[in-house]
Amino acid sequence: MKQIEATILGQSYMLACPPDGEALLREAVAIVDREMSAIRDAGKVKARERIAVLTALNLAYQRAEQAHAIAHAPAPAPAAAMAVADGEMDVEHLIRRIDSVLGPDGQLL
Repeated sequence: MKQIEATILGQSYMLACPPDGEALLREAVAIVDREMSAIRDAGKVKARERIAVLTALNLAYQRAEQAHAIAHAPAPAPAAAMAVADGEMDVEHLIRRIDSVLGPDGQLL
């Protein structure tokens, strides 16, 4: 298995990387680093271990929120109802569906 070097909160780590997974792993590292830096920069928590735990909880909560939103999203309309005469998707319908999943804080338009 390939290994990559990653930096999180100024500290380097050697991470095992699955085949063809480097881009996804680097994206995950960037998310964790960004979240941990935000908690550290807020100035209320200084211990690296507490920052890591709070970051893990924040990311897990966000994932749970997304899963809940997807599970409770309205059923998709039949494909025929979303198509227009020239065969393109009804963009307004898609935007409304995305907005319903994202909720009021994440509306696209």
